[in-house]
Amino acid sequence: MITLSSDFGSPYPAAMKGVICQATDARIEDIAHDFPRQDVRAAAFWLTQTLPYFPPAVHCVVVDPGVGTDRNAIVVRAGEHALVGPDNGVLLPVARELAENGGRAADAFEVFTWAYDDPASSTFHGRDVFAPAAAAVHDTGVENIESRPETTLTDDYVALQFPDPSVDGDEATGEILVVDDFGNAVTNIPGDVLGDRFGGTVTVDGAEAPVRRAYAAVDPGQRLVTVGSHGNVELAVNRGRGDEAFGVSTGDAVTLSVH
Repeated sequence: MITLSSDFGSPYPAAMKGVICQATDARIEDIAHDFPRQDVRAAAFWLTQTLPYFPPAVHCVVVDPGVGTDRNAIVVRAGEHALVGPDNGVLLPVARELAENGGRAADAFEVFTWAYDDPASSTFHGRDVFAPAAAAVHDTGVENIESRPETTLTDDYVALQFPDPSVDGDEATGEILVVDDFGNAVTNIPGDVLGDRFGGTVTVDGAEAPVRRAYAAVDPGQRLVTVGSHGNVELAVNRGRGDEAFGVSTGDAVTLSVH
């Protein structure tokens, strides 16, 4: 199959699907087209939480604030998967995940630049560059990417890494990676920092909050600290918005004290 991910909203993904359908009979699956606009890191994070659950596929990802500039188009082979998109780092975190899921080291992926002729538009490479590339990779086969005349193996690419938290004894300092549509603020602090404190409390930026395993373990409207399905500490509110209640947004620093 070919999966599509973008920050395009509607109707732009339909044009990409049309291009793919003209070139191949691949099954097309949408991941999301409402990633935060031009937020490469947020898209990269959500891809790590979705694409590893798919069988081998070609994943076309277009979150591309540099569209029309001299940034490269790339294809990444990670295990039995291929990732197609702009060279701005958005593909790299999930490439590491897919490589590991395939029983390889996290850096056991290959990056190829993808040469393309002047596209019809300098503002819609999703339609004019990446959708045709995804269709071509699909029909060539992930194992044969290097046989395409458009490809050149490279070690010169944007290698996005999520920031590491600082954990010192009973205190962890990190940042908000993303805020989901429910308002849950996902940090980069690993959940195991909370240890056995479920049912107790911690302080977040100096203010106390209960630590619970489920949102509904506190009253509606009450703040809580939990561990999300991603394995990281999450700041939330039962039936409310954690970002607003904790006064945080994407990229903000956060300090968690568990003493």
